[in-house]
Amino acid sequence: MAEPLLECHDLSFGYDGRTVLEGLTFSLNRGEKLCVVGENGSGKSTLLKGLLGLQAPMGGSLIKSSGLKRGDIGYLPQESPLQKDFPAAVFEVILSGRQNRRGMRPFYTREDKAAAAESLEMLDLADLGRRCFRELSGGQRRRVLLARSLCAAGKLLLLDEPASGLDPVVQAGLYRVLEKINAELGMAIIMVSHDIEGVLQFTAPEKDGRAGKVLHLAGRQLFAGSAEAYRESDPGKLFLGGHRYCRPRQQKTGS
Repeated sequence: MAEPLLECHDLSFGYDGRTVLEGLTFSLNRGEKLCVVGENGSGKSTLLKGLLGLQAPMGGSLIKSSGLKRGDIGYLPQESPLQKDFPAAVFEVILSGRQNRRGMRPFYTREDKAAAAESLEMLDLADLGRRCFRELSGGQRRRVLLARSLCAAGKLLLLDEPASGLDPVVQAGLYRVLEKINAELGMAIIMVSHDIEGVLQFTAPEKDGRAGKVLHLAGRQLFAGSAEAYRESDPGKLFLGGHRYCRPRQQKTGS
């Protein structure tokens, strides 16, 4: 049996000694899709920071495959105003995804540039390569930043609300690109999203039998499993019905 890329066992994260996310027990295999859902403040972005190594666990264990190096993970954060005004050509933005692999070398290698060109083609951005990033539409910018993340990644993409703020047509196009990346490159994807219907379509079984998983958080893990099982679960029914699944009040701990 193949070694999972990631395994979490009763994992928890927090800040200043206060637990904000707990009870995480799930795994991610090579080429799998995992969508993380939940209300604002449920710990979704905290989980991504923890998987990136930017937030140390407070308890439990996070086991990464011996073949998963830091340079194998690409990260697409939520878009910020600073990103919108980035004064560089599209190709340069994508190429900057190779910075972690460059180390102490002052210049990008031929291999780096080839990887950037491949990401440009994969996301159908070849005709925008010389355009200034800040002149692009919102949907085009997200695709460029996704290409940058892909250029950085080898085995795993972490995406924080990649479709946020995009109109439905552009959102659908972005999901198709992610499906292409997953199917053609075998790239594992963990995506945080508020777009629950888009999530269920993205994780639905494909013709070849591939299906994704859903992870529902509310300060703790409420559900981890297939999209079909999620629809029938209590958290899934409440969330899909537009209701809030309330997080239980935490007990105060002694100082």
